[in-house]
Amino acid sequence: MRRGRGVRRARGRAGRRLLRPGAGGAHARDTGVVLTAAPRGVLAALCVTVTISYGALYYAFAVLAPTITADTGWSMTAITAAFSLGLLVSGLVGVVAGRTIQAEGPRRAMVAGAVVGAAGLGMVAGASSYLWFVVAMVLCGAGAAGLFYAPAFAALTHWYGAGRVRALTTLTLVAGFASTIFAPLTTALADLTSWRTTYAVLAVLLLVVAVPTHAIALHHPWPAHTDTEHVTPDREVLRSPAFVLTAAGATLTKLAMFAALVALIPLLVGRGMTPTLAAWALGLGGAGQVIGRVAFPRLTAVTNVRQRVLWGTTAMALTTLALAVVPGPALLLIGLAMVAGAARGVYTLVGATLVTDLWGPERYAAINGVLGAPISVATALGPFAGAWIAELTGGYPETFAVLAALAAVGSALSVLAVRRAPLAAAVA
Repeated sequence: MRRGRGVRRARGRAGRRLLRPGAGGAHARDTGVVLTAAPRGVLAALCVTVTISYGALYYAFAVLAPTITADTGWSMTAITAAFSLGLLVSGLVGVVAGRTIQAEGPRRAMVAGAVVGAAGLGMVAGASSYLWFVVAMVLCGAGAAGLFYAPAFAALTHWYGAGRVRALTTLTLVAGFASTIFAPLTTALADLTSWRTTYAVLAVLLLVVAVPTHAIALHHPWPAHTDTEHVTPDREVLRSPAFVLTAAGATLTKLAMFAALVALIPLLVGRGMTPTLAAWALGLGGAGQVIGRVAFPRLTAVTNVRQRVLWGTTAMALTTLALAVVPGPALLLIGLAMVAGAARGVYTLVGATLVTDLWGPERYAAINGVLGAPISVATALGPFAGAWIAELTGGYPETFAVLAALAAVGSALSVLAVRRAPLAAAVA
């Protein structure tokens, strides 16, 4: 009898814990079990696999592209176009991946992403013709749809509930070092062997680490929220003015961000800096991203969603404009590059939490998957956009001024989207 009363008291305490604000109110699908805490090991596993995925599928190409061109005779424009096509495919496949994750959780989508991504890397290593190389890059992009931030953000948002901001921040902090780890590692491996062997090694690394890690660490019940009858259907959200404005604002801001990243070194060299010092400025901008991401949890504690969107997007526009108009000295330009990096770090997490802030976590994976499609287009076109604007305007300071204007329009659209979203007032 004592044992029975103890069990009932424990169950009562568990029930009271579920009713506290921010507990999430989620049930495991098909089990009726209420999830009160995030599954163990998920965050650590995703920190490892997302870092490897970005290193193998994104940063390795940036390092090896000149070597590929020199060895194969394919032009830099041609291989960059193949890489950009892969990013476009990633956005399209991401829509399907988001719906799959929404329905059944991230395990199958992220395991499949690792398998397809590893296959694509293996095909890059063996590419004997340009057509083969293009197909391989398309496979890499399809795999990335199940490996990069979007599916990982969906998993953390659903499983971590009220603790999602800290989990998302931790993931972006760790994965932010992907370039720091893989750029020198890829360079050293290519110097010792060849770019083909390097890609083969990366394919094996992704296969043997990400596939079993996702299969084991993501094998947890997927929460089905108890208040789904009050959740706006996906179709209504995707057709709403708020979502259209959100997609347009994020696309313009991301286009300006990635174009500015690629154009930063030419801008700084034109200001009188050596290529080495300009590269250091770009690297220190990455350190600025870490600072912005570390500050984000504190920012969420003292602001509402409208303020975070306004400040995050405005900071992107203002730092881009500052780089356009400040001629020097070099130390000041490096400082501006770091501040711009901090703005990117904040904006990354603003974007990661925006769907939840505006429409709630119940449909995060599906809605964010659709939102990622135009953003992937902006990511793919960013490098070309920067070069094209520089050619039209005649210089990189003018290019940064144009990009600042694009970011400002994106900021205005994003703020307007928050005002039109149904949950904005409640969240605020």
